[in-house]
Amino acid sequence: MTPAITGFDYRRVPVADGVSLNAAVAGTGSPVVLLHGFPQTHLMWRHVAADLAADHTVICPDLRGYGASDKPAEAGGATYSKRTMAADIVALARALGHERFALAGHDRGALVAFRAALDHPAAVTHLACLDVLPTLDMWEVMHGTNAAVGFHLYLMAQPPGLPEQMISASADAFFGHFLDSWTNDPGAIPDEVRAAYLDACRDAVPSIVADYRASAGVDVEHDRTDRDAGNRLRMPVTVLQQDWGAALGYDARSLWQAWAADLRHVSVSYGHFMAEEAPADIAKALRDLLGPRDPLASNRRSMGRSQSSRTAG
Repeated sequence: MTPAITGFDYRRVPVADGVSLNAAVAGTGSPVVLLHGFPQTHLMWRHVAADLAADHTVICPDLRGYGASDKPAEAGGATYSKRTMAADIVALARALGHERFALAGHDRGALVAFRAALDHPAAVTHLACLDVLPTLDMWEVMHGTNAAVGFHLYLMAQPPGLPEQMISASADAFFGHFLDSWTNDPGAIPDEVRAAYLDACRDAVPSIVADYRASAGVDVEHDRTDRDAGNRLRMPVTVLQQDWGAALGYDARSLWQAWAADLRHVSVSYGHFMAEEAPADIAKALRDLLGPRDPLASNRRSMGRSQSSRTAG
């Protein structure tokens, strides 16, 4: 039996022609949408979501192409562009009665959240991004042998066919590699949740690859267009991430500052799956984002230096 977030109701919500998202919903109060990363599903938010539901309406969907959400066949880059996936999330929130909402994303979900905030600033009131750089910046800092930790980015950027075949042939080993190597606390992902992640990914190889392929093509184009036009995030933004820059030679906070004027950037010592390793801290960071903003305190907080040089996304 597939694990579920205790106390949450599950719904299938149409968001586009032929596409419905699986979403877990609970709580009352101002809405917060939580978007999962790779190689996970909405279950990664199970602890944080339960915490926030005490005083917020919390919505945890599986992204298009992941988990129990629909997985349309790739028909060009637009099918799984972050712009398309972001429009799904805005449509989901609207279908549930919310024209405006806070948005937090981890890994792939953070890239969708970033694009939603740029494309739909009237809808997204607050933005949190966990352990990513914007897509354009990510590709620009990946160079040299240290970038080998991001081998999956290059594999899934290839034209359709070979990456799907290679990953499908060893799906559990491929996806399990990231679940094992990107966590500092293996106990944070119990066996039944790990099994659910692997089951979900095994059944979604073509759509997961299509998501990554879009990030090596159309998503870069969209980011570059916004950067060239000087478009920036208009809402308060919190970014929590490991200090990858120590290994790859860049300043993550400076890269994010180019996109967000009202930025709180925090380097953390957790592994990549921080919402599962340190849910109380992540819930607090999201509550701080949603509360009164102290501009003098922005960028001064730290939850510790990362000891990891892993690259995710």
